[in-house]
Amino acid sequence: MKTILSSKTKEVVIERGKGTVIIGERINPTGKKALAQALLNGDLEVLRQEAIRQIEAGAEVLEVNVGAAGVDEVAVLPAAVKIVAEVSYLPLSIDSSNPDALAAALEVYEGKALVNSVTGEEHSLVKVLPLIKKYNAAVIGLCMDDNGIPEDVEGRVKIATKIIERATEIGIPQEDIIIDCLAMTVSSNTQAAVITLETLAAVRDKLGNNTVLGASNVSFGLPERKCIHLAFFPMVIHEGLSAIIADPTVQPIRRVIRASDLLMGYDEWATNYLKDYREYGPTI
Repeated sequence: MKTILSSKTKEVVIERGKGTVIIGERINPTGKKALAQALLNGDLEVLRQEAIRQIEAGAEVLEVNVGAAGVDEVAVLPAAVKIVAEVSYLPLSIDSSNPDALAAALEVYEGKALVNSVTGEEHSLVKVLPLIKKYNAAVIGLCMDDNGIPEDVEGRVKIATKIIERATEIGIPQEDIIIDCLAMTVSSNTQAAVITLETLAAVRDKLGNNTVLGASNVSFGLPERKCIHLAFFPMVIHEGLSAIIADPTVQPIRRVIRASDLLMGYDEWATNYLKDYREYGPTI
């Protein structure tokens, strides 16, 4: 199953077994006081710089999120999409829980965007899915609904199935729905990563959709978070992850993703691994 995203000039294909697509996560004010303040001040230059940094670090898609307290997302999100697109040839993932802001951003986007996200909550399905259809976008479906995030695999797969069914009912192709099985922190539940891994495998085997994770959530609240990521990322790739939302500027995370693809047989003749090495040199 192929999910095709595009900018004005570049197409990116998300497809299991063809290499894990890296979605750069840095344009997001969550936990970044300086970025949040810049957005409040109307200073979008920082977004331009973050886009350039991530492109240089090997991102293949860039996420754009301006959700911070006091920020008028309906006005700022489309402006952010425009300014990032000015310096980036990469497709964008437009991240907002505000349907009006999503509509405003999709209206100005040139290409096929990825929207992050829709949930199994009724209000989300009703408000977001028609936008995906109208603007011919792809969408990330989060495995959560009005009752929250299930702590079992069956509950998450049930929500994923609901999202897919509701989307396809209005004419959204199944390949344009990427399922986020949700990575939760192991600091509060030592089985959290296991549930995520088993959900990935279930979506892979039962539904066939591409999958994505904000994988760094798994380590929240713990020290030496990068060590946890370096252990977790190969695991999720082994279970069928198609794309990963991560910070490509943190080394050696990108190289570990490329190495995992190589060992899974997704990188014929080690082409991508060697290309990465030639461009960035040793990381360890």
